[in-house]
Amino acid sequence: MIAHPEHHETVVALMRLVARDIVLPRFRNLAAGEIEEKAPDDFVTIADRESEDALTAGLAALDPDARIVGEEACAADPALLDGIDRGRVWIIDPIDGTNNFAAGKSPFGIMIALVEDGVTQAGWILDPVSGRLCHAALGHGAYVDGQCIIAHPSGEPRPIAAIATYFLSEERRADLTARAKGELTLVAIPRCAAEQYPRLVLGTNDICLFERTLPWDHAGGALFVAEAGGVVRRPDGSDYRVGDTRRGMIGAASPALWDTAARVLFG
Repeated sequence: MIAHPEHHETVVALMRLVARDIVLPRFRNLAAGEIEEKAPDDFVTIADRESEDALTAGLAALDPDARIVGEEACAADPALLDGIDRGRVWIIDPIDGTNNFAAGKSPFGIMIALVEDGVTQAGWILDPVSGRLCHAALGHGAYVDGQCIIAHPSGEPRPIAAIATYFLSEERRADLTARAKGELTLVAIPRCAAEQYPRLVLGTNDICLFERTLPWDHAGGALFVAEAGGVVRRPDGSDYRVGDTRRGMIGAASPALWDTAARVLFG
């Protein structure tokens, strides 16, 4: 079975339609003028903008009393983030992993979260290429393609850790690498939260470390991991909450693995 928060089936249908009609036709089919660099090593494409426009229109028709906050709209007007932790808000990442998408490679995904007063109520993560849908509803579990799932660690002697270091200083990168030596097995990150969060649940990675914690990247994924039995918290042990602008977050496939990550990386 599958968790059924309000509007679930309509949201899924909307995401799949946008993936089919907007995102996939542009994959490996972007002209040079259809890719822009918003900031150093941070790209946006015509597909991001068209995807967000379509998702925004669909959600507005579905739930006209809620606010909608999309990544690209916020890039144009950062004030849209003000008060994101108050009231009912839909949060959209129209293409997560845009750098991968623009380079013509996977993974990338579409992410939507429904938030009430800073607490994520439901989240959806769609992989347009494989069609895999990860979904969670607060208090109702986590699901992959309609099947309830519990996070299972890799079982490796040294936990497998995917650590995002590209927003860190050289000094902090070196420090993390030294701390992990002999304690964790470091692996490459997918540069895509829409893939990183499922990897924690599916046994690919045991631990991940994020530096930036923008809401469209994390609201739905953090709930998915938590509902599967994993843990997503700030390094000080506080739970992730939409609207918290601090940097740094640890995700883990179990509470014990989170404790290990916090001790090794921040202890």
